[in-house]
Amino acid sequence: MKKIYVFLFFVAVLLNTNATFSQIKKAGPIITDYGFVFKVENTDYKVNTSKELKAVFDIMNSPEDTKKRNSSIETAARFLNMHAQENVPTNKLHAVLVVHNNASKDIITNEAYKKRYGTDNPNEEMIKVLMNSGVQVIFCGQSSMARGFPKEELIPGVQLSLSAMTALIQLQDEGYRLIKF
Repeated sequence: MKKIYVFLFFVAVLLNTNATFSQIKKAGPIITDYGFVFKVENTDYKVNTSKELKAVFDIMNSPEDTKKRNSSIETAARFLNMHAQENVPTNKLHAVLVVHNNASKDIITNEAYKKRYGTDNPNEEMIKVLMNSGVQVIFCGQSSMARGFPKEELIPGVQLSLSAMTALIQLQDEGYRLIKF
């Protein structure tokens, strides 16, 4: 009986410790359903809230499981949410996704995705929310041709570029900083 009490005591301590030290990720304030981030208090390296933050995300990988959402795409939502939580004005936050290679499938319409993979596109709603929040989504024309994803199958609002390389170069020339996974 004593062993049970000792075990229960340790379980209670562990549960209490986890509740005390763990934080909960939260979404928003820009995108409420995606991009959950931790609120980090008392940082030493402060966010400069007066500067524009321009990020271009090079999105080329995607889960093999066609039912899983692409977490690399969701990074744009995390970028917006965490900086907005730190009081960076939304007009100073700029994000672009340049999509190519294996991630090509993630930006086609639900109907096209269903025809190809027999399931709903787990990324479609997130892509739409991102674009409605001002995120540009640019698709590599070379991947479009090589992988057989024509412009007509893209989620409305996704822009077709000559290539991912072209888009990445031009955006970096415009002051965007490359975020690569």
